[in-house]
Amino acid sequence: MLVQSSDETSRGLADAEVRAALAAAEDPSVDPVERAEMLVEIARGLQLKPRNPQQLHDAVTLYRRARALVPEGESLLAARTLAREGTAHQALPDGGAGSLQDALACFEAARPVLDELGLPEETAEVDLNLGLVAQSLAAAGLARIQDAISYYHRALKVFSETAFPREHAVVHNNLAIIYLSLPASDKAGELREAMAVQSFEQVLKVVNLVDHPVEYAMAQNNLGNALQYAPGGNRIANLLRAVEAYDEALKVRSSRDTPAEYANTIANKANALANLPDDPADPLSGQQRNLREARALYREAQALFVERGLPGHADAVADALAMLGDDAGHTPDSTALQGIQ
Repeated sequence: MLVQSSDETSRGLADAEVRAALAAAEDPSVDPVERAEMLVEIARGLQLKPRNPQQLHDAVTLYRRARALVPEGESLLAARTLAREGTAHQALPDGGAGSLQDALACFEAARPVLDELGLPEETAEVDLNLGLVAQSLAAAGLARIQDAISYYHRALKVFSETAFPREHAVVHNNLAIIYLSLPASDKAGELREAMAVQSFEQVLKVVNLVDHPVEYAMAQNNLGNALQYAPGGNRIANLLRAVEAYDEALKVRSSRDTPAEYANTIANKANALANLPDDPADPLSGQQRNLREARALYREAQALFVERGLPGHADAVADALAMLGDDAGHTPDSTALQGIQ
């Protein structure tokens, strides 16, 4: 006798549910709005906890059928369904750029109607998703990163720190990542790096060590990176703040529980220490103590990266360690690792 796995069973149940839903949607005795809303609810259920990519594709199918059922005068329901379909396209792990472009089209079509007839937070959610999609497409050269920035700023008009703290933090985190990814060779680049610091500080007004430890550690690590790049202000003060941020991240990250993230943070801390004098009040006094600690952290991070199968990170740390040598004669430029946040 064949025994089905739990995934096979859940896939079969989901397939049966989709077929039953599509069949029920053809029942002319039921109001079209009710049929459309039923399909949307089933699609959302598949989307929230998909057991396999096919269930996300099924969600797209159900959203599309729901839109076809919406009567002409129900433009708000149609727009909400279209926006939900966009999030399903966005979540497809096997769709590539094509799915992201489908998501973009859904969000752009839904937004004007939601802006006119829906709740402000619905429109802001679409703006947030537009930013996420544009940011991903820009990385592939298929969209302008400036568009993602514009979408995020539009979302912030509604997603305030007090009314929508989670969304506010997500937007600022993504904005800061964009600012750090852009070239910093001119005055505009320097301004963006300063804005990245401000955005990560905004995130940390919302997330905290007790309630959001993972997000807190990520934000502190990224704040440290942003401070290392920050061109303005007191260079030593920025590096000291960066070290403090990395120490905050290390309250969550450990070599046992999160070895790759821990290694990334201690490597970044090593980079900051290698550029700091032992006595910040006397920059010319030398940096033997900080260099010793930086070397030890670099070696620990390198070993962890090798152990975790991350040769690119291990090589970057090895290069930084080689630049330090065995004396205080040379220190590396500030090049915080950002591959693992």
